[in-house]
Amino acid sequence: MEQEKKTQKEPKKAGAAKAPAKAPAKAPAKEQAASGNVAVILVRNTTGASGTIRDTLKMLNLHTKFSCSVFKRSGSMLGMLEKAKDYVTYGETDSETESLLEQKRARKISEKKISEKKPKKIYRLHPPRGGFERKGIKKGYAWGGALGYRGARINELIRKMI
Repeated sequence: MEQEKKTQKEPKKAGAAKAPAKAPAKAPAKEQAASGNVAVILVRNTTGASGTIRDTLKMLNLHTKFSCSVFKRSGSMLGMLEKAKDYVTYGETDSETESLLEQKRARKISEKKISEKKPKKIYRLHPPRGGFERKGIKKGYAWGGALGYRGARINELIRKMI
C-alpha cells in the first residue's frame, strides 16, 4: 500500500507557479583571464544614480566625467564594474597605453587621503576626438553604444581621449 502511494503522482494545483527559466548569465569581463590591468572610464554623469552606484564609483576613484582609473584585475573589481556598467566603460589595457597615460595625463591623489605607501593615480581625459560610437552614451558597447565592457578596444578610446 505504501509503495503504491509513493509511485502515484500528486495532481498539480491550478494556481501553482512554474519555476522561472534560467537565463544564461554571460558577463564578458568574467569570461576573460584573471591577469592584466583594467582601465575604467566614467562616461555618464551620476545625476539620478542610486546611492550604491555612486559609492561604487567613489571606490573606483571616478569622481568626474571622463576620469579614468587603472586597476589590477580581481574578483571584487569585476563585481564593482558589473554594478556600474551603465555609467562606465572598461577593458584590458596594454603597457603602451598605460605608459602614454602616465606621460600625458597623470595626476596624483594627495597622500593625506589614502593610507597606502604608493599613491593611486587617476587620469582626467578629454572627450574623445570624433565622438563616441554611433548610438551614443546611453547604449551598451555590444549594441553600438559606449557603455560597458569593450575588451582591448579600450586602448583605442583612451588614445582618442588623451
